[in-house]
Amino acid sequence: MEDQTARPELDPQGPSLPTRQVMSQWWRDIAFLHWRVAPEVVAPMMPRGVHPDVYDGSSWVGLVPFRMVDAALGRGRPIRGLGTFLETNVRLYSTDDAGRRGVVFRSLDADRLAVVAAARLSLGVPYRWARLWVDPVGLGPEPDGRTITYRARRRGRPGPGGRLEVEVGGEIEPTPLDHFLTARFGLHTSVLGRTFWVPNSHGPWPLRAARATVVEDSLMAAAGLPGLAGSSPESVLFSTGVRTVFGLPQRV
Repeated sequence: MEDQTARPELDPQGPSLPTRQVMSQWWRDIAFLHWRVAPEVVAPMMPRGVHPDVYDGSSWVGLVPFRMVDAALGRGRPIRGLGTFLETNVRLYSTDDAGRRGVVFRSLDADRLAVVAAARLSLGVPYRWARLWVDPVGLGPEPDGRTITYRARRRGRPGPGGRLEVEVGGEIEPTPLDHFLTARFGLHTSVLGRTFWVPNSHGPWPLRAARATVVEDSLMAAAGLPGLAGSSPESVLFSTGVRTVFGLPQRV
């Protein structure tokens, strides 16, 4: 298993899409909370033909809440009534034998049932229908010193969820680790026993320092990663957001 520190850095500018564009969307007011885990812990959670991506001897688990804004199919207009919603995902970091790197989602909680159903059927990603809240909605271009609160409760009984409070700091010059955790240009997923890589591209994240003042979470434990929420995240970042585009999947 290769360590990312032994390879060239991820390009934060993002590559061009290798396949035809099928979707676009904005990711807004996004917090990145990350914990180290041993690669052997997450290796069994990877799709066939996919391996943990490693940095500094560790794999990483991300808890990532944000606002999805103006999602659109192809190069069309945003989907009326469905293109903007809240989401929180639990994700791992992945690579395959062709060197394509990305994320593997352990769970994605969203508050639009139609989006959840469509994504589960088309991409095989583990979306769940949930009640999600963010306060305030939109911190604006200068969020320094403000606190944003994210809350989640998955529908059903009992439903995992949590509350995060993140205090936003000033703009930073991203480190190689920051790039590793945020500049991910694809996702690996399994559909009917076949593994696919779905490419995406976006500009560099405008990253800010951040501090998690409250971490109450059971989504990671529900995703098969217990015990992490009881410790402080090793990395906390915030971004006002980027626009991203997705291409057609490629077979792994």
